[in-house]
Amino acid sequence: MDASRVRAVAALVAAMAGAVRLPEVARAAAEGARTALGGSFAALSVWERERGRLRVLVNTGRLVAGEEEFPADESYAVRDFPEIALASPHEPRAWVERADGPRRGAALRRQGRGCCVAAPVVLADRAWGELYVARDAGAAVFTPDEAEFAAVLASVTATGLAQYERLERVRRLAFTDPLTGLGNRRAVDERLAEAVAAHRSGGEPLTLVVCDVNGLKKVNDTYGHAAGDRLLERFGRLLSLCAAAFPGALAARLGGDEFALVVTGHPDTEVEAAVDGLCRGAAGLALGEGVACGIAGTGEGVGPPPTARRLFRLADAAQYRAKATHAPGPVVAGRGAEGRAALRMADAPAVYAPGEPERRRFRGRE
Repeated sequence: MDASRVRAVAALVAAMAGAVRLPEVARAAAEGARTALGGSFAALSVWERERGRLRVLVNTGRLVAGEEEFPADESYAVRDFPEIALASPHEPRAWVERADGPRRGAALRRQGRGCCVAAPVVLADRAWGELYVARDAGAAVFTPDEAEFAAVLASVTATGLAQYERLERVRRLAFTDPLTGLGNRRAVDERLAEAVAAHRSGGEPLTLVVCDVNGLKKVNDTYGHAAGDRLLERFGRLLSLCAAAFPGALAARLGGDEFALVVTGHPDTEVEAAVDGLCRGAAGLALGEGVACGIAGTGEGVGPPPTARRLFRLADAAQYRAKATHAPGPVVAGRGAEGRAALRMADAPAVYAPGEPERRRFRGRE
């Protein structure tokens, strides 16, 4: 491999290593391959086995009408490209197609391209997808030597994807509650920090819901901890369904019997209506005694511009008032008699649990 190709491979590796999310990883791979092969266009697609489709993750370079950098659902039947499905890690290969060819020729002509090279991406001994690079009409056709280099680039891409997937598994473990599969406290802290910053810069509405599952200790003492875990899992599913009504919302378990929901871009009243349904659903669970929910948002009546810490205080105080009064639905900080009581409670001097400076314990709370 000559020096220019070595530099191209090194640049591709560095770009993929610096990417954090899958779209960025895919773009780094496609753009690196396009540059290395002197193409005008490149794409990276993943094989979605359940659909039998190659779904395009990213298009880079010169895009034509109808092409998007990150398409919502651009896909192709994998049966039309059996080389992908049958790809082997032991015999990596790529192939060249021309605008006057039988398979991709019509698409190449329609896009104003003269040729392309396609290389299977094989990850963990299984076909993962396809790396595709094209040149404009009139440009030199890819040579067999360049096709071999494309296969090398596909192998490098597979290595980068494997590293990304390993890191993604670690990230998921770091931000996921193992019992319920929801986010954990760390995930809530990060999402809240981002949401508070977005609210301050652009005024985007932000709502935090804190829920406490009632009767968990009684379930544990009466039926055992396995039954208590089932109660937490069942409520976690209800909370997840509630979160699904708000795209981008985060449902999480803070620990023990406490859960949280972070919603952005929706008024407090919409969230309150959904959480009211959550409370009714929790009351119908076979185990436990329902749930107490408190809501704190960025609407009027909650005082100064919120910090993540203050939102937690407000939502926790509202949840405490819901529990103390056996409220059938959520209490919203600053709204109604109990909401105003929660506001006063949140602004009162706090007692913090040893070793847990971020969690508030209100005076008199058991």
